[in-house]
Amino acid sequence: MTFGGILLLLLIAAVSGSIAQALVGYSHGGCIVSIVLGFIGALVGYWIADALNLPLLFTVNIQGQNFPVIWSIIGGALFVAVLSLVSGRRR
Repeated sequence: MTFGGILLLLLIAAVSGSIAQALVGYSHGGCIVSIVLGFIGALVGYWIADALNLPLLFTVNIQGQNFPVIWSIIGGALFVAVLSLVSGRRR
């Protein structure tokens, strides 16, 4: 994968993580946290979709790597919701 492809993948993960944080209403960091959350959300969302035999919605193909955007947002929102329950609400 080229440097441009990695940057595009990081950008999509950051946007997905930011949307997930906005949906839940809990933010615990900046851009790096959003990128990590986007990737964790993609893993969790892909696992949920695979376990329930659901189709992958809106996948973005970046140089042969598929990134499930919708499942990343859903998985990220679930992950952030669990984090907010464990750590308590931030005021």
